[in-house]
Amino acid sequence: MDLSIIIVNYNSGRLVKACVDSIRRSPPKATYEVIVVDNASEDDSRELLATEVPGIQFFPQESNLGLARGVNVGMKVARGDLILTLNPDILVLHDAIDRLLEFAKEHPQAAVVAGQLLNPNGSVQDSCFRFYTPFTILARRTPLGLLPAGRRYLQRVLLGEYDHASPRAVDWVLGACMLVRRSAIDIVGSMDPRFFLYFEDMDWCRRFWEAGFQVWYVPSARFAHYYKRASAQEAGFSALFQPITRIHIASGFKYFWKYRGKGALPGRRAS
Repeated sequence: MDLSIIIVNYNSGRLVKACVDSIRRSPPKATYEVIVVDNASEDDSRELLATEVPGIQFFPQESNLGLARGVNVGMKVARGDLILTLNPDILVLHDAIDRLLEFAKEHPQAAVVAGQLLNPNGSVQDSCFRFYTPFTILARRTPLGLLPAGRRYLQRVLLGEYDHASPRAVDWVLGACMLVRRSAIDIVGSMDPRFFLYFEDMDWCRRFWEAGFQVWYVPSARFAHYYKRASAQEAGFSALFQPITRIHIASGFKYFWKYRGKGALPGRRAS
């Protein structure tokens, strides 16, 4: 098996169906399988995925494991030499998966190859980054990011100088769409299950860099992504009291505590 596509679902069965339909409209030339892990959805996802989305491997869980552990469940049963993680709200556009596979074949040191994510209006979504610092959380989740210094800082984190038109090695990429090499996973390990949601992708990319692998962003592989970040810059300081913000901050604490005192990474990173 060349490729295993893993989708972790929670209360998004119809989006998963649309995602799988898009894969089948633009299937890779390689042999592949689709694995859907359902994190104890409370809506009609289980029935819908079990009855209306034939041909997938479906693994319902008894509790909400979070994203990292959900991906790990999928990887335990995956047979592919390459793993593609997709969020439920991803739509595969023409030849996108093949372009990722071709790039991975031509770049054996790339542990992670990620495509370009597009907003519903066709604009390019922020999905490749420099590694965060603790200030990043404040800048992205509070009005501090609206101040001149905050805006300059975020532009650097978001690779604002990069035209997003040619392939580039980057610090980390959004886990919504990541092609990952199985041989690299065997060395580095799976996603860290301590991260329920957020920072599991940054952490994984950092571990690949530390092991001597590379992380690449490939804009010719294009995917539509219907995600909207719960932004404190839109909601003000009141957003700090939203559950999703608390989860983000908690994951940030885990990440920065994990890498406390580690300093800069060895090897090539986004300069």
